[in-house]
Formats: sequence, C-alpha cells, structure tokens
Amino acid sequence: MSETATGSVGTDHTVVAVKDLGMRYRAPVRESGLRAALRSVVHREYRDIDAVTDLSFELGAGEVVGFIGPNGAGKTTTMKMLSGILHPTAGEARVLGFVPWRRQREYLKTIGLIRGSQPIGGPGELTVMDSLRYQQLLYEVQRSDFRNNVDELVDMLDIEGLLNRQVRALSLGERMRAGLATTLVYRPKVLFLDEPTLGLDVSAAAALRRFIADYAARTAATVLLTSHYMADVESLCRRVILIDRSRIRYDGELGSLAAMLSPYKLIKVSVADQSGVAWERFGEVEKSEDGGSGQVSLRIRRDAVPKVTGELLAELPIVDLAVEDPPLDLVMDRFYRDAKR
Repeated sequence: MSETATGSVGTDHTVVAVKDLGMRYRAPVRESGLRAALRSVVHREYRDIDAVTDLSFELGAGEVVGFIGPNGAGKTTTMKMLSGILHPTAGEARVLGFVPWRRQREYLKTIGLIRGSQPIGGPGELTVMDSLRYQQLLYEVQRSDFRNNVDELVDMLDIEGLLNRQVRALSLGERMRAGLATTLVYRPKVLFLDEPTLGLDVSAAAALRRFIADYAARTAATVLLTSHYMADVESLCRRVILIDRSRIRYDGELGSLAAMLSPYKLIKVSVADQSGVAWERFGEVEKSEDGGSGQVSLRIRRDAVPKVTGELLAELPIVDLAVEDPPLDLVMDRFYRDAKR
C-alpha cells in the first residue's frame, strides 16, 4: 500500500527530505504496588518503545501534505524531530538543506511549528502586539518588512481587535489566530502544523483552513499538517501520508486513499415508494431515512457496483441514484479500528 520516497536526502528538488528516520524511547516500567515502587528505586527496569521506524518521504516547495494516522502512530514525534525539538535515534533528514536537530539559527528562522495544544507561547501578560514585536527582534525582521507583514496578517486573520489585548484574556480561537500571526510574521518557508484546529468551533476552523490555504498559495510555503479532522485534510491537502504503528502505510493522492483502504462504494438510492423493498438483497444497508420517499445508502463491493446498479434500475422505481466513495472520515475510522484490533 505504501508508495514512500526513496530518493537521496537533501536533493535540489526537495524542501523536506526524510530517509529511514527512527525514534526509540527508553521508558521505565514497574509493577503496581508499594513494594514494586521501592524496588524500582534500587533496580529500575526499562523497555524500548519505537515511536517512529524507518520513515522516508520527500516534500516539494509549495506542497501542502496531510500527515495522518491514529493516536500514538508517531506523527507528533516526527514533527518534533523535523522542527529540531527531538534528536532521532536512527536515519537522517534535511529541511531546506539543514539538519533540523542541530538547531542552527538560520534554520530556525526559516520554519514555523504551530501546535493546537499550545497555539501561542510567551507570558500571558504580554499583548498580542508585544508578542509580535518580540518575534520581530528574535527573528531579526526588518522594520519595513515587519510593518507590511503585520498589516497583511491582521487583515487575513482578522485580529486588529486583538492586538492590544493580553494573551491570557484570549479565547482558544483567538489564541490560535494570534499564534499563527506570531509564527508567520517572519515568513517561514516551511510550516509544521500539529492539530491546528483542535478545539475550534466550525466557523473558526473553516476560517483557519482558508487562511492556511491562502498563505501557502501566496508564499509557496511547504506545509506538513497533522489532524484528526478529515475536513482539514480534505480542504487543504492533495497528497496524504498515512502512518500507523510508526510506519508509513500510504503516501499518495488523497483522492485514491478511500479506494486503497476501502473495498466498498456507496450507492445512494431514492425511490418513489420504498415500502416493502427488501434492500438487504442488493447489499448491506449503510443508512436508511424513515419515510416512503427517503434515501437509502447501500455498501457494495467495488467490483459488484455495476451489477447492483443495473438490478436497482431494472427492478425499482428509481427517483435518484448516485455512486460515491465512502466519506473519508468513515474510511479512516474503520481503518483505525481495524489497526487497533
């Protein structure tokens, strides 16, 4: 299922290049109880945990790529290695030609990491404008560039009313928008977005997705995005990398992912009168709406779709019929549950 990159790390044609990257933790373990706790003081036991194993892929300039998988798959660990927070135990990586975990000053000035769990850093007593000015000093942004960038970000993120407010007084959605502004004010060329819409309401999440798409289009920034919300991935990413149990399971076009993971399609049927129709003989009923003219969704194996479609049209008073791939969130939910088993 995997179509992973195998090219050399750091070629001229890539912005992010990862080859055989791995991260192994040593975690202390002990049995429960006071006796075991006392014994562990003298003799501590450990076990190795592979958070990431043999990870290889490449990202080009301007790509917005979804990095998806179940909890514990290794997504955030990978983000931390590529942003220089963690040092891997195996493999190599280059981002814009730099080795991330060397944390060179010039490298840190070209990337941005945004985490939904901590959208904006620094003391909560600072105002948003204070935070922006601090970033200007830290990343040595020229005054004219800073002024132009702030004006653009204020307009794109609608944060003019937040500039003079303290960070601690902001709502989660406001903190996320302010965090994006402080990260983007120095115009990073690579963005690592870890659950950027976590905890946001529908409107705020949609606005954030629009902004990320606009920023990537305007600046040709390369974006690696992790999210459990498939709406984020579907609206932003043409390509996805699916990681499970610390390994890549799929790397390719988003449109092909459902076909790769699910052997079924959905046939959505509306009839003039569905009373007395034995839908089960055509296939598994995925969803049925009450009422005589409701719509029924049938889950049909892909190779059987032409046959079942013909039978439905021949035998029933069809009002409407559509054949679709199952929604990506349902496909991923099924994949995660199967992987867990």
